[in-house]
Amino acid sequence: MVARRTVFFSSILATAVSSFTLGVIQSRSTGLASSASYDAKLEAIRTEVREQLGKPVAGDGVKTAGTSGKTGHVKDDADNAAPATRARMVAEIKQEIQSEMGLLPVHLLRDRRASFVELYATDNLGKTNYGTAGYLGHGYFVTVKHAVVALMDDVDRPSTRKITSVRVVYKGKEIPARVIDTGDADVEVHNGDWAVIKTRDLDLPALRVDTAFGYDFAEPIFRLGNDYSKGIILSTGYVGQRTSNGLVTCLTDGHPGVSGGGVLNQRGDLVGIPIGRMQGDYRFSFILPIRAEMMRKVPAYEPPAPIQPVVAAEQQQ
Repeated sequence: MVARRTVFFSSILATAVSSFTLGVIQSRSTGLASSASYDAKLEAIRTEVREQLGKPVAGDGVKTAGTSGKTGHVKDDADNAAPATRARMVAEIKQEIQSEMGLLPVHLLRDRRASFVELYATDNLGKTNYGTAGYLGHGYFVTVKHAVVALMDDVDRPSTRKITSVRVVYKGKEIPARVIDTGDADVEVHNGDWAVIKTRDLDLPALRVDTAFGYDFAEPIFRLGNDYSKGIILSTGYVGQRTSNGLVTCLTDGHPGVSGGGVLNQRGDLVGIPIGRMQGDYRFSFILPIRAEMMRKVPAYEPPAPIQPVVAAEQQQ
């Protein structure tokens, strides 16, 4: 009886051990299969990422780098460019800024200042008036008529005043001048209020005249004149609009003495003559545009050679 029980329990124990062993083996086989499947899926994802990016991904033996920044100068395209290319880029930027801001190089303004002189005229009453004149070369100057010719006191009564002498100041000395030609103005601030006077040939830079200047609204201009008889002084301003009598309004100083001076464009060309101002307002001026007829009695007048672009001139210095 005991032997039977022993055999029975031994059989049950053997069966349990066999089942447990088979279960462990099956579990390990299943785990290995799952691990292999996971590895295969991971490799498939990596392969897809490589194909999308066109390069290896981190974690495959590829070297990586952090994303922290470094201080210090980082060269841009202008720094890496050849010297000639970089100089051209800088020159173009300067020119663009100059154009947009309506600037004129200081050295050019200084050169143009030498082309204008103080003008003085004495009348038969012993009074002396002062103005400005711009040099055209060969002893010829352009100015305003009312500075060298006595015009009407008003539209109804001719003036009894007569101009007896005209002089310009050259190197600190007064040089006699005579009237060669005038416009048809009989009153001041008129589109015929211009004159050409003549002295001996002087060592002054001749102005380049531009008769085609458009006087577009807000165009920057530069005015040179004998303000208050204190010498040639510079003022800047902007174009307003054309008037019905052929003049141009502008916002720039219209102090006594600037009549007959010069209005320059951004190239330094003479494009007009300041001839008057609004009564009681020195900030609002009238400009007489330069016309070809003003040069009709200037023998063999030839404008100076075209001015080199500002940028090119600065590069040569």
